[in-house]
Amino acid sequence: MVKLFLQFLLFFAIFPSSLFRLEQNATMTSKAMERGFKLILGSQSMARKRILAEMGYDYTIVTADIDEKAIRTDKPEDLVVALAEAKANEIISKLGGESQFAQDPQPTLLITADTVVVYKGVIREKPTTKEEAREFIKGYSGSHGGVVGSVLVSNLKTGVRRGGWDKAEVYFHEIPEQVIDNLIDDAITYKVAGGLTLEHPLISPFVDSVVGGVDTVMGLPKELTEKFINDVL
Repeated sequence: MVKLFLQFLLFFAIFPSSLFRLEQNATMTSKAMERGFKLILGSQSMARKRILAEMGYDYTIVTADIDEKAIRTDKPEDLVVALAEAKANEIISKLGGESQFAQDPQPTLLITADTVVVYKGVIREKPTTKEEAREFIKGYSGSHGGVVGSVLVSNLKTGVRRGGWDKAEVYFHEIPEQVIDNLIDDAITYKVAGGLTLEHPLISPFVDSVVGGVDTVMGLPKELTEKFINDVL
């Protein structure tokens, strides 16, 4: 009974406001509009979109076309920060440079982010083959993996930037082979760092606990994002 109760609590930690999101989004006044700025999210991640909406922000999406593999550092914290900066630079260039925003009456803020999984000291990004995906997921079974995520907020009108990183640890129960087989056949596995996403219905029953922010694991640490938005305004 205790185990079922803990799984119930974990479900609602992973899916905050899931029962009311459509109603909230339909009636919510954008915090960005209220505070007098426009917001761009530099990501197509469904989890980041959902987190930013839950924070009360409307946004447009512009994504970066960069070779993430060309950016390498030894420390995961340095890597996710460097990738968020590279994404911001590419998006700003795509938009015509910060000079395009200098005379705007309202500032435009750009949010970029990156996430990696660290397993036994080794950085894991998105798996590129079924063999790599299987290796990643089997490693988590009955074990745990660390998640390091960055966020960078850039004020395109003033050029001011603030960024940083957060980390969390995810502990897993044993993951059955059939579940692993199904996960490696799912395209979403190859679109997320480490090949795992907490909200996936196949994997969520096997999440034992999360130490740190679930939002960090999902790709956008809320507290840091809100802090950096305030810092650059």
